[in-house]
This record gives sequence, structure tokens and C-alpha cells, in this order.
Amino acid sequence: QLQLVESGGGLVQPGGSLRLSCAASGFTLDYYAIGWFRQAPGKEREGVSCISSSGDSTSYADSVKGRFTISRDNAKNSVYLQMSSLKPEDTAIYYCAAVLGSHYVCHELREYDYWGQGTQVTVSS
Repeated sequence: QLQLVESGGGLVQPGGSLRLSCAASGFTLDYYAIGWFRQAPGKEREGVSCISSSGDSTSYADSVKGRFTISRDNAKNSVYLQMSSLKPEDTAIYYCAAVLGSHYVCHELREYDYWGQGTQVTVSS
């Protein structure tokens, strides 16, 4: 059973912070590039941030640059998304996804091999 599990979501006020975690079970993330995606009600799933298998390269959507930080700890088989200065428009279900043997930092949604179930982030006063 190969699985990715997101955690750390919740309700926060605008300007607040959350750290999302993505943990793998049944396989190791060492050779996988990871992407974070989000989907707000009535909208398409969109890419948020990506990180290479080694953690040397990262990428961010323009909407979150300067506010979100992606990182990984391969020893813990986990990837993180630190979210700061949160805005109501960040409200969405956040998903992590993994793709094996990639020479790119980010891939399109359809190209990822494994997906988590998602964790809800709600930013509201």
C-alpha cells in the first residue's frame, strides 16, 4: 500500500501561518520530486510549489512567492509546506503528489504518480 498523507491543515485568521506535512508510507521519497497543489471550491486544481528529489531546486506559483516555503526531510520521508501571511484566497484543499525519476522540478497534475487525500486549509476571520 503506497500512500501519501497530508496533515497540518486547519482554520487560521488572515496573516496567520500553518505548516503542512506530507508523509509517505510504503515507499521512500528519496527519488521522487514532490508537488503541492490546491483546489478551492468551484475551481480547478492548481500547482502551488514543487521541490526536486534532493531538495536543491524549488519552484513557486506567483500567488504564493515570498509567503510559502517548500522543504523536505528525506530522513523522515516527509515534505513540508510552510505557509505564512495567509490570505482568504489561500483557502483550499491542499494535496501533495510525487513523481519518480524526474529531471524536472515540477510536472503537470496528470503526470504525478501518487497523490495524498488532501488537507483542508481555511483562512477566515
